[in-house]
Amino acid sequence: MTGLDWGILLAFLLVTLVVGLWSSRKSGKDAEEFFLSGRQMPWWLLGISIVATTFSADTPNPVTDIVRQHGVSGNWLWWAFLLTGMLTVFVYARLWRRSGVLTDLEFYEIRYGGKPAAFLRGFRAIYLGVVFNVMIMATVILAGIKIGGVLLGWSPLETVLIAGSVTLAYSALGGLRGVLWTDFIMFFMAMTGAIAAAVVALDHPEVGGLSGLVAHFSGTKTLDLIPDLSDPSVYIPLFLIPIAVQWWSVWYPGAEPGGGGYAAQRMLAAKNEQNALGAVLLFNIAHYALRPWPWILVALASMILYPDLASLQSAFPHLDPQVVKDDLAYPAMLMLLPAGLLGLVATSLIAAFMSTISTHLNWGSSYLVNDLWVRYIRPEAPPAEQVRIGRWSTLILMVLAILLSLLLSSALEAFGILLQIGAGTGLIYILRWFWWRINAWTEIAGMVISFLVALYFAFVHARLGLEPVPTHIQLVIGVLITTAGWILVTLATAPESQAVLSRFYTLIRPAAIGWKPVIKSGLASESIRQDQVNPGKLPMQILAMVVGCFLVYAVLFAIGYWLYGQMNYALPALIASVVLGWVMVVLVKKIQKTAF
Repeated sequence: MTGLDWGILLAFLLVTLVVGLWSSRKSGKDAEEFFLSGRQMPWWLLGISIVATTFSADTPNPVTDIVRQHGVSGNWLWWAFLLTGMLTVFVYARLWRRSGVLTDLEFYEIRYGGKPAAFLRGFRAIYLGVVFNVMIMATVILAGIKIGGVLLGWSPLETVLIAGSVTLAYSALGGLRGVLWTDFIMFFMAMTGAIAAAVVALDHPEVGGLSGLVAHFSGTKTLDLIPDLSDPSVYIPLFLIPIAVQWWSVWYPGAEPGGGGYAAQRMLAAKNEQNALGAVLLFNIAHYALRPWPWILVALASMILYPDLASLQSAFPHLDPQVVKDDLAYPAMLMLLPAGLLGLVATSLIAAFMSTISTHLNWGSSYLVNDLWVRYIRPEAPPAEQVRIGRWSTLILMVLAILLSLLLSSALEAFGILLQIGAGTGLIYILRWFWWRINAWTEIAGMVISFLVALYFAFVHARLGLEPVPTHIQLVIGVLITTAGWILVTLATAPESQAVLSRFYTLIRPAAIGWKPVIKSGLASESIRQDQVNPGKLPMQILAMVVGCFLVYAVLFAIGYWLYGQMNYALPALIASVVLGWVMVVLVKKIQKTAF
């Protein structure tokens, strides 16, 4: 790191602090301003913020791992989540914005009633806001510590004190408004760094540019964008299961089935329903079509310079062999950066670290304030107290995440279990808006059953002396058992009361399909008026979702084939992108003109 490199980094940290101080003027007004920026944010700022949040400091590492082990087509493990992302765009974005809740957990006491609904809201406030949230932040902090140590020469304590304290400062002071504007800056910083890293990697003499890269893998399946469909052992776990099962059944940050988490927070902060839709649409296009390619190119180049783990170990003999895995190849490639670019890329990774942490701090704090403190402890808390508790909870979450990151080597197994616990519950989050029969016990059953299945595969199966079950088969088994379980519980328990269901329907106005018994009873009791009945545009919305998915995949493929120099494939993909883009614009205009 030269003086120029340090200057870039310090200037960036100073700018983020200034943004936090500027945002603090409004963020202290009340909880809605602190956590939702007064519900006045434009779609482009919200969309870029979600993209920046999902670009964590450690995000390029698993992508590199996937490419090195499975080739480019292995990315369908996460590309498949575009389907639930587009479903959120065209079906759920408007519904979330229409709900008017402060957090997505508040939804539980709108959709359900009584003690089960209150339990769901309080339990998930602690589980998601503290336990799960702190786990995620701890892994991100650990990645930040590694980056600080390798690229900047910082000790873990120095990394935490410098990057962590700046992040904490603007998150606690500026609230969501500060997070959004710093995310905006960080997104362009992070993308510039990722592209710079790819350019330097391709420019290496052993790689020989794009042409040399493509020539090196000629005759192999490494560059294929679709897995080998002649080999079931390849396409079933990498393509079929993600496309057929995974996208609607598994929780994934930014693409939760039915929307949720910090994506829901951004939709709730939008100035209107149209901006909520536009925010999630922008996120899905940028996240899946535009951003992956710099990471993929660096990963492919790493396969030339470091073809196996032995070569990585040889390049970094001081590292413990236990941590020398394929994901190490990305930071290894960053060591090739010259002065100036090193500071830019280091700053971009610190920016990625800070954007993810800041969002999780604000998001988790919103649960602790709105769904725990105000709901159960101090319902009469005035606005100033809510903001104060929000800032203190932000600090507490940061401290917990830092402490856990120092012990993370012993918590990785537990974190893996947490990621599997939600398998099979995704369909509940999709259907609860459109099937009146789902109740609070449905969600409780889904949580409990999926938790038990995850524990069985993690701790019991191997101890029984049974043959190991592949991860993708575990997923399918978990989804089948959990789905069957919550459906049986739903049918065996009483539905929510007519008063609760009528209140939800008149507020959200989902499509009438799936709500006909409620509407019929509501019209008879006058708890629902005829002008509140929404016939719905679900077929058009589903069509828009399908078109949107094909559009994003067409852009993804067009960029890929162009980089490969295969214009005979790139041009048709580009033409398809233009046509599908036009069709989607038409559909979006029709959807936005809908009265409901």
